[in-house]
Amino acid sequence: MLERTNIEAKLRAVRGDLPDTAVLAHLLKGVDIEFATPSGSVVTPDTPIVPNQFDFDNLDTSRIYHLDHIRKICIDYRLRFLDLKYFKPELPEEAQDEISRLEEQHQTQLKGLKIVAPSRLFKLADKDDPLLFVPMGNQYFYLVHKWGDDLHPLRKMLVWPFKNIINLMLLIVLGSYLLTTLVPNGLFSKAGSNTEFWIIFFFMFKSVAAVVIYYGFAMGKNFNPAIWNSKYFNA
Repeated sequence: MLERTNIEAKLRAVRGDLPDTAVLAHLLKGVDIEFATPSGSVVTPDTPIVPNQFDFDNLDTSRIYHLDHIRKICIDYRLRFLDLKYFKPELPEEAQDEISRLEEQHQTQLKGLKIVAPSRLFKLADKDDPLLFVPMGNQYFYLVHKWGDDLHPLRKMLVWPFKNIINLMLLIVLGSYLLTTLVPNGLFSKAGSNTEFWIIFFFMFKSVAAVVIYYGFAMGKNFNPAIWNSKYFNA
């Protein structure tokens, strides 16, 4: 009943109504634009990013995104932004056709292609809805193609606890409180009291936190800001 999440639409919303002329001007000058999105983000690709040469007159500027836009979407929805070589599925025919069309239109060979997708779609080393990008230089990327199904409508909510330690702690506290309310009043003493409730809550909190910590270490999980551009499944 819920509408699935179109990640490209969410990416456009993060980009906002930035004038196309401003994007091109800063690309040509090699000067970064200041955004209201997280700053100081660093790309750590397996190989250095080589900017592609484009004919700006033939570019759809609405498909140009800054690294910070991509980073925010990846963190919010727990996605990865990695080199195309780590992508497990084969590129669909329409994506390959779009690459060929761009190469012919701009008289160039596209290099450094990168994918935004869930972790399960990548071949990750030990340590639903893909978007194909190509680097333009100065931390700008051009959206080549989107394919596949949209993300689950509740994905952002489901991965919210993994966004940072504060969110995870809030979930643990809330879960512990709900579990405590399920314990029958007066189970451990004839007269139930607030003191008994908070003692039970304390033990519930320790138990839930222990399970979460064990699961996190055992499965090699990490928070969204640490994995969005990591090629390691346990980084």
